[in-house]
Amino acid sequence: MKHLVTVERLCLVGHTMALAFGLAGLLLVLPNPEFIAALPPIGLSAFGASMANGGVGYILLGAITVALYAYRTLGIRHWLTFMLPSVFLSLGSELLGTSTGFPFGEYGYLSGLGYKIAGLVPFTIPLSWFYVGLCCYVLARTGLQRFNLPTWAQLMGSIALGSILLTAWDFVLDPAMSQAPYPFWEFGEVGEFFGMPYRNVSGWLGTGALFMFVASLFWGSKPLNLTRAQLTVPLVVYLINFAFGAIITVTELDARYLIPTSMSIVLGVVPAIALWWMAKPAQGIESSLSGTATRDVPTVSVGVAQK
Repeated sequence: MKHLVTVERLCLVGHTMALAFGLAGLLLVLPNPEFIAALPPIGLSAFGASMANGGVGYILLGAITVALYAYRTLGIRHWLTFMLPSVFLSLGSELLGTSTGFPFGEYGYLSGLGYKIAGLVPFTIPLSWFYVGLCCYVLARTGLQRFNLPTWAQLMGSIALGSILLTAWDFVLDPAMSQAPYPFWEFGEVGEFFGMPYRNVSGWLGTGALFMFVASLFWGSKPLNLTRAQLTVPLVVYLINFAFGAIITVTELDARYLIPTSMSIVLGVVPAIALWWMAKPAQGIESSLSGTATRDVPTVSVGVAQK
């Protein structure tokens, strides 16, 4: 198990660095063509490769980080029964959306995010739904367990709150990726909500709630019992992905976009940190970041069979 922790940490560091390099390229390098022109041939090749594959790299590293985290902390059954619904149901929504405009509005993907499934949706997009979605759902479900709510209310509340956290991330992601000077997708209509159609918001809420609901059917009602330390990876992944979109939105777009950024903070960042803080501190339970947990002694009560 210790080697998995090491790989997970390396992937998380790589994910963070890829996002940082992506920001540097989009905000500092591309706006200064004289800098690019001054690069030696090997530098031009490296820059071209990074711009062509940087988006793919950071999403893959994020997905691997969260997959390893889920496998170690929740068990293989809970990992797969979240990942498979989230990947396939989000892909279905994206294919439907890029083909018909429902449920997100008229939009299409440009280059930079990898091979497009059916020529429409980059293969990395469903992976991003998975890794950020699992972070949101785990934070919501663990945090709500601190309240004395009926089981059904905890489960439904986790789905609702998890999908809100996921949609709050989109408030900074969509403007950054569709309206900044170097977009990765574009809407075919001028949206009423800061360039995005209102349908995009409901589409994000609905898609997130759908795959979280399906995953919850597989997970059952047993509490996760994750400690605060064990929720650190989901929180960090959520915050750095928020920061990536927020920095581009705030620096590249006009002052109006401080409103959706503020909404993302209020509806996403603040609740995510609060849910993390509400989790119980470690009490004799090995932290998921300590590298000492083993598959023979499960760290959380999620109904995973003893190995």
